[in-house]
Amino acid sequence: MEVKNFDVFVIGSGSAGQTVAETCAKNGLTVAVADNRAFGGTCANRGCDPKKVLFSATEAWESTTNLNGKGIAGVPELNWGKLQKFKRKFTKLVPPGTESRFNDLGIVLYHQSPEFIDEQTLLVEGKTVRANNIVVATGLQPRRLNFEGNNLLKTSDGFLKLKKLPKSLVFIGAGYIGMEFAQMAARAGSKVIILDRGNRPLKSFDTDLVSHLTRASEQLGIQFLFNSEIKKIKKLRKNLKVSYIKDGKEQTLKSRSVFNTAGRVPAITDLNLEKGAVAFSKKGIKVNEYLQSTTNPNVYACGDVSNFGMPLTPLSGLQGAIVAENILQGNKKKIRTPMTPSAVFTLPNLASVGISEETAKRRYKEVEVNYASVPKWFNAQRINARAYVYKIISNKRTKVIVGAHLLSPNAAETINLFAMAIQTGMTTDVLQRMIFTYPSWGNDIKSMV
Repeated sequence: MEVKNFDVFVIGSGSAGQTVAETCAKNGLTVAVADNRAFGGTCANRGCDPKKVLFSATEAWESTTNLNGKGIAGVPELNWGKLQKFKRKFTKLVPPGTESRFNDLGIVLYHQSPEFIDEQTLLVEGKTVRANNIVVATGLQPRRLNFEGNNLLKTSDGFLKLKKLPKSLVFIGAGYIGMEFAQMAARAGSKVIILDRGNRPLKSFDTDLVSHLTRASEQLGIQFLFNSEIKKIKKLRKNLKVSYIKDGKEQTLKSRSVFNTAGRVPAITDLNLEKGAVAFSKKGIKVNEYLQSTTNPNVYACGDVSNFGMPLTPLSGLQGAIVAENILQGNKKKIRTPMTPSAVFTLPNLASVGISEETAKRRYKEVEVNYASVPKWFNAQRINARAYVYKIISNKRTKVIVGAHLLSPNAAETINLFAMAIQTGMTTDVLQRMIFTYPSWGNDIKSMV
């Protein structure tokens, strides 16, 4: 069988894979990209971007609901079908646009997930290819849940494609995806239940702020079933019957649809990494500070599939740029992750950057924690928002800000100011002397420190 050779073979066409492929091709290397799904990656096709388009309508609904009778007459009805049509205007252009850019650069495309034959050889579309450098940028995929009837579960892909929202939905898992989708569905009129093994949603976020978000979600009509374990799902004529264990007893509920939102895991199961001598763990492919495989120097991994850093699109692009530079120049560029904020696009938004209160108290002798619920601050009152909470953490001796946790309708934007403050080592005194536009959400941060 004829073997085709490339300088670089990239597996995955998301932000990380695109950055590697395009940079290497522009610098004269022969490049191929393989993806078993629509080109363009998860974020643009079936993740953050389409989710944010759907979220925009719920923002409008929330705003008008809060101001109903205060200058706004009546609350609009969410038309899910038309909203999905609007969303497709963004997503339908991504795959052909990505492939077109690749073709213009002379990048060879494969529409299948390859598998390793040896350390530098892959089998893809029934063809054997060999590459000097293989880059794994396959991202994440839904975590598989093992119980009877798991084939009846839908995933986030299915939710984002729903032409019509079911009257009732169950989300298994109270992480980012479950919380965001649950709030969208509840605002659109569905009866929503979130079922989780733990005792609270969003385990990586501040406990106090999450409790405020949980109450806000309950006010929307969302029901939480914590400390609950799914036993089985059975299909009925119209509904699904969900059996679960709570407080040692088996209980049941019925719902039109059940979604697996129990987290995502590295998408590596089909790659046959063992034959490629590529070490991996539950967190992803094991890489060194150059994002190179710790066991196979011909392989790099970047983006969510690597075991380095948080699974966020901006970090994926950054990692892709580092991998490309190391392929072109030799391993000279080490990964240095800047201060990275993260946000949950619920309403209110939940956002965080830096370290937690618990970590700060272990790390520093004295810690200043400013924590308050301030729904009577002007920016919340002017839109009649019910929840506005902050927790800002600083080193009491140096006054350097080390952590910020926000819950507000604008938290996903405001948190970026704290990210810059922490990245630059800004103190509370310096921040308070800053001049921002007024009245704005950004200006509120001076009152938080």
